[in-house]
Amino acid sequence: MKSPICDMLGIEFPLLAFSHCRDVVAAVSRAGGFGVLGATVHTPDTLERELKWIDDHVDGKPYGIDVLIPENISTAGEKDVTWKSLEARVPQQHRAYTRDLLKKYGIELTSTEVAADQPQPFDAKTALELLEVSFNHPIRLIANALGVPPKAMIEMGKRHGVPVAALVGAKEHALRQVAAGVDILVVQGTEAGGHCGEVSTMVLVPEVIKAIKPIRDVPVLAAGGIMTGRQMAACMAMGAAGAWTGSVWLATVESETSEIFREKMIAASSRDAVRSKGRTGKPARQLRSVWTDAWDRAPDSPGALPMPLQSIISRDAFNAIDRAAAGGNAKARDLVSYFVGQGVGLIDSVKSAGAVVQEFKEEFAEAVEHMNALVE
Repeated sequence: MKSPICDMLGIEFPLLAFSHCRDVVAAVSRAGGFGVLGATVHTPDTLERELKWIDDHVDGKPYGIDVLIPENISTAGEKDVTWKSLEARVPQQHRAYTRDLLKKYGIELTSTEVAADQPQPFDAKTALELLEVSFNHPIRLIANALGVPPKAMIEMGKRHGVPVAALVGAKEHALRQVAAGVDILVVQGTEAGGHCGEVSTMVLVPEVIKAIKPIRDVPVLAAGGIMTGRQMAACMAMGAAGAWTGSVWLATVESETSEIFREKMIAASSRDAVRSKGRTGKPARQLRSVWTDAWDRAPDSPGALPMPLQSIISRDAFNAIDRAAAGGNAKARDLVSYFVGQGVGLIDSVKSAGAVVQEFKEEFAEAVEHMNALVE
């Protein structure tokens, strides 16, 4: 494989797998891809433990780290914002709406106790501390979503000789990232799970490649709805240097997702993955549920709060929902959800992460062979 991504990351196949689960990260890297651990939910101490585990189980293969430092957030410019200080800003109307919604499904909403100094969700200072921890391990990539990485992050990458990747959902975002000095662009179409824009992968990838070509040679990873090796080959035929994937790993045996959610994924169609502000306050694609309908469609909805306030509400709510569903509350299943892309319609079974990598390789090779036959 002659992709520049393979040379940059030291891998044999340019398939990157974003996951919050260390087991998925290690399995994908061992199989010849490149696992990327979503570190946003961690503290420096818990991340140190996770990375030590990965080091011990990745067989010396490369892997990376992804953090989330939003460029636009309602607390931008404020210093020392804590989780508890944000809790005081959540309107009682939103608390009551959440409590009453869960009560209809037999779920009691309880608050998770947090330390007085626990930083706010998506805290930039914490993210940089996580990166400092990461550089004590043999990581080969750092990535950021939701805006241009802070200058300190880009400088960290250059100082340690580690490429910096950034996710973009529009051409203008890509131009700003290139100007800022990122090394890799993850061009993510609206089909993607989690935070995403409104332009499809098929349109956005060539649009970005064309826009940045006169400025600087920056490898592009295609993302959004990519669940098969054939789709990966199609994106690389458009000029991408590889694929960044996420949702396909949620249906693996190693994934952090619950059995209930995996069952819902298998039963879902592509139209069941909807963009909603109900979980984080920014449009994020997730499996449609009673929760998304309540925040986006119900006439009595107070409307989602801006990031990060909506996360204060949703964390306790989903902890309660998942506990209730796991405990046998059948009605709670209607509220179970998670971030997932439109590619969910292609999921028909649960497999091992290694098997998924192998399928990608085989289907990619078949697609290339097919294209070569057409050219001949």
